[in-house]
Amino acid sequence: MLPARLTPDHPLPFNCAVQRKLLDVSQRKEHPDQKQRVCAVQQPQRAAHRPAASHLLHGGPCQCGQHGQRVLGRPQLLPPSAAVQRAKCRYEHIAHHAAQAVFARGISAVWENYICVGVSSGAILVFDVPSKGSNITLSEVLEEHKDSITDMASECSGSQECIADLVSADDSGNLCVWKSGEEFQLLNKIPGFDMSCSSVKLWKGTVVAGYGTGQIRLYEAVTGILHAEVNAHARWIYSLDIAPFSGLLLSAAEDSLVRVWHLTVTPESNSVEVAHLHNECVTDTQICGAKFCDGDGYAFAVTGYDLSEIIRYTQS
Repeated sequence: MLPARLTPDHPLPFNCAVQRKLLDVSQRKEHPDQKQRVCAVQQPQRAAHRPAASHLLHGGPCQCGQHGQRVLGRPQLLPPSAAVQRAKCRYEHIAHHAAQAVFARGISAVWENYICVGVSSGAILVFDVPSKGSNITLSEVLEEHKDSITDMASECSGSQECIADLVSADDSGNLCVWKSGEEFQLLNKIPGFDMSCSSVKLWKGTVVAGYGTGQIRLYEAVTGILHAEVNAHARWIYSLDIAPFSGLLLSAAEDSLVRVWHLTVTPESNSVEVAHLHNECVTDTQICGAKFCDGDGYAFAVTGYDLSEIIRYTQS
């Protein structure tokens, strides 16, 4: 059992000198009185494919093919109406590519054989990892999700008896439970009621999902039965983690709170119980990440947006 309070250890700053230096310059513009303030945690930006600037300036062939062609790589002089029409076509072409920008979010290793990566199209890329050598190949693409993948997790208990190996979540809150193999098999699809599932874990055949509503739901992976629903936080949950040896669950959200729970799975009665053990408030911090530092849950670490430190808590 955890004590009544966890005491914070010394913060651990990131050891990224180059990144700190570059970020420090941008921070000085926004915070003139805090010249030494550094933001080492940034949200990733979605990159979009755009045609080269020289191609746009020098006329390149219009995508619709109706407004002239590029001649010997030189700029063309066009009548005003044709120039306007060509610019409009190019703008629509750029917007089309920007709308189809692809990014990856969610990655998980399934046993020692596969690495699964979720992408914004809703697909899951399954890479086959050989036991020897570095010939990693794309073996399968799973296309059950219709919305962007938000998170994925594999069975963390280490038990070979669990049927489900992987769970994936998307922006609509839908959960897909998979069994790995030469061809991945979809075991169950749990609806999400149009609320994004931001973080998901799989432990002893139980899916633990955190949502933008601040709720945590516990499902039986294979059947999809809802065991418990907890109003855990007042704002968006950003991170969940499980200590596999002790069954401790860690949740962190935008409300600056980190909570520790205890999960109890009873196979005989096919039930799962969740008990709240501890709160920790990280003052004036929008928490964006939290994780146990060991398999027993003896210590955990948190960080926040616009925060250049990792704060570590240990049991006293």
